Amino acid sequence: MPEHIDYQSNELIDRLPRHLKQFIKPQNYDDYSPIDQAVWRYVMRRLVNHLTDVAHESYLEGLKKTGVGIEEIPNMYGMNRILKEIGWAAVAVDGFIPPNAFMEFQAYKVLVIASDIRQLENIEYTPAPDIIHESAGHAPIIANPDYAEYLRRLGAVGSKAILSKHDMDVYEAVRKLSILEEAQGISQQEIDEARSHVNELQEKKVALSEMAQIRNLQWWTVEYGLIGDMDDPKLYGAGLLSSIGESKSSLKDDVKKIPYSIAASQQEFDVTKPQPQLYVTPDFSYLMQVLEEFSNTLSLRKGGSRGLKKLIDSQMVGSIELSTGLQISGNFSRAILNEDNEVIFFQTKGPTALAFREKELIGHGIKHHKDGFSSPLGKLKNINLAIEDMGPVDLKAYNFYDGKRLSFEFESGIKVEGLNVTGIRNIQGKLMLIQLKDCTVSYNDEFLFLPEHGIYNMVVGKEIVSAFAGSADSNSFPNLYGESTTLTIKKKKSVSQTKLENYYESIRNYRHDELNDPAILKNIFEELRAEYPKEWLLMLEIFELSKDNNLAVLVKDYFSELIKSHPELGSLISDGLKIMNLESSENLQLK
Repeated sequence: MPEHIDYQSNELIDRLPRHLKQFIKPQNYDDYSPIDQAVWRYVMRRLVNHLTDVAHESYLEGLKKTGVGIEEIPNMYGMNRILKEIGWAAVAVDGFIPPNAFMEFQAYKVLVIASDIRQLENIEYTPAPDIIHESAGHAPIIANPDYAEYLRRLGAVGSKAILSKHDMDVYEAVRKLSILEEAQGISQQEIDEARSHVNELQEKKVALSEMAQIRNLQWWTVEYGLIGDMDDPKLYGAGLLSSIGESKSSLKDDVKKIPYSIAASQQEFDVTKPQPQLYVTPDFSYLMQVLEEFSNTLSLRKGGSRGLKKLIDSQMVGSIELSTGLQISGNFSRAILNEDNEVIFFQTKGPTALAFREKELIGHGIKHHKDGFSSPLGKLKNINLAIEDMGPVDLKAYNFYDGKRLSFEFESGIKVEGLNVTGIRNIQGKLMLIQLKDCTVSYNDEFLFLPEHGIYNMVVGKEIVSAFAGSADSNSFPNLYGESTTLTIKKKKSVSQTKLENYYESIRNYRHDELNDPAILKNIFEELRAEYPKEWLLMLEIFELSKDNNLAVLVKDYFSELIKSHPELGSLISDGLKIMNLESSENLQLK
């Protein structure tokens, strides 16, 4: 049955595995309110004005290349038409998605964009992923080929990094906090409780998982990275490029600057606070050097009992690859080790799939192995030889032929007896799987498999050469990542909010239609002043459009009074006026 698609797709998005497509949502462009559009326009104008001198040179050029404009929130379809030229695509998602899923999208060269936009109250910064952060922060820099390849490679490695249960607890807690902070009508108590839970989890002293370490690398580069000279670095991290406050504070002397290295993988962070230190890379190619150094520490490349134990602890679907190239994907539940800490037996529970070179073996998917999988590993006793290394003479001696009854013992003491049904060999001709019926597998006084359990599929392999998160064949587990149970809270608009949106829409139309009617502007100004005494953003737009000196004076006086009663709005108003390059901004009293 064909899958239902309610979003605009293209060649890059089409090739995504099904378990990633479940996260893609329609952008619903018509849901953006006139206030949302004004927030985008203000933030982008302010950012571009500030970033011209402090961002990496790729940023401003990248805005044009990726279809991110200043006047309107970008349409995903339009972005994708332009992103296609540099080999990337973008999809809309609902807030934070699971860490491995986020990384895997990157590996497929697809930007994940949370399509919601921050509220006016959080215009300077929000911990929630939003379209300002994603499209204005991430998208422009990928126009730089070196950085784009780093991002892809980071995704490829990161999607294989093994998580811990603690990682998923943190993910769910941060997702909940970000949703509550951007929702309307949520009590401060609820937000404080959610923030307290995030802090509690972040303060737990737990060993950093592989995913936690690569998440740290992502944070200190992709999100909060600086580049260039240590004494005069430029911004390239999306968190800095999309945050008015942090883009300014990041270059101040009280934020410590550290040369980027693999040590950043151990430096944790707090998403709810400004960063006290930042890392500086000399150039984008150096990011790849550090990533390669880090990759050598992962179970993906080291395998062994340590990697298998991490998969068991993660309680999530993961994969191991054996020395024959055979790959087993499932929820690993047990490992038996010998005195040298080598894996001599492993077991999964629930759906399991077998693959070779990332391609599922026919007849060995999750439907066939729906109740788990197990097998011994290692060399055979007395001849000190692994089955995979046996020549014709050895195979004959042990009856490794179809239709022959087998009986052999591993060095570990695991014994296998049964009728050889058939075998599967790899492209080098080495056996990598043997099917047996009427089979018994035993170890010491324990039966690991009995004839009544059915056909026994025993993998062949000396050792585990790789262990990683996720499935070897990306299509083996259609529901590899479960969607969060914490759903986005849809905004409920009050009558007052709807009326305010109408005012924003009127001013937006006024600008687009290039009208020149001071009476319209003055009427809206008077109504706003009476009904929305804390309104500042729309007042800025009225001030910008006004060609009537009398109205300009009225708005300027309004700002002066507003800043006296709400000093926290001072920099927002002042910066807005400076962007407009109006002389009146110099005369505004901000104290």
